[in-house]
Parts: sequence; structure tokens; C-alpha cells
Amino acid sequence: QVQLVESGGGSVQAGGSLRLSCAASGLTFRNYAMGWFRQAPGKERDFVAAINWSAGNIYYADSVKGRFIISRDNAKNTVYLQMNSLKPEDTAVYYCAADPNPSGSHAWAYRYWGQGTQVTVSS
Repeated sequence: QVQLVESGGGSVQAGGSLRLSCAASGLTFRNYAMGWFRQAPGKERDFVAAINWSAGNIYYADSVKGRFIISRDNAKNTVYLQMNSLKPEDTAVYYCAADPNPSGSHAWAYRYWGQGTQVTVSS
């Protein structure tokens, strides 16, 4: 059974940093593209960042470009999201997702999802 477990969320003041992790099990991680999405209360789930199996292709939403960094460690079956210069508008539940095909920014294309981790940024 595939499991994606996010961790690293929490509360931080504006300008601060957090590092999210997503540990995968039940799949051959190195064969999967990974993505991070977020959902604020009352809003749709939005794309944040994506990385292909080799980390050769990386994509970011314009709203996080230059502040967030996605990376992966295939030996540890883990994908990371380093979030710097956080803003109150980054407040959301952050989800990681996995798919064997490069799925980019399309949430509907990802097959597996984690349960999410809350990130709260105060001003």
C-alpha cells in the first residue's frame, strides 16, 4: 500500500523558514515524479512545486519562485520543500503527491496523495 507522509509543518512568523518532508513507502520512489500542493481555507488546491524522478526537471508556481526549493533524496524515499521568506499568504495545508508520469502542475494527474501538514505564517 502506497503511503505518503508529510512532516515539518508548523507556525512561523513572516520572513521565517520551514522545511517540509514527505516520506514515501509502498512504491519504487525513484520511478515517481513528486509534487507539492497547498490548500488554504475556502480555496482550491494550488500547485506549489514539482520534481521529476531524476531532479532534472523542476517547476515552481510563480508565487513561490525564488523563495521555495523542492528537492528529493531517492536513497531515503523522501521529497523536501524548503520554504524561505515565508509570507502570511503561504498559510495553508501542504500536500505531497506522487505519480509515475511527469505530472507537473496538474493536481488531477497525481495518483497518490499524503494527508497534508499545516503551515501557518503570522504577520
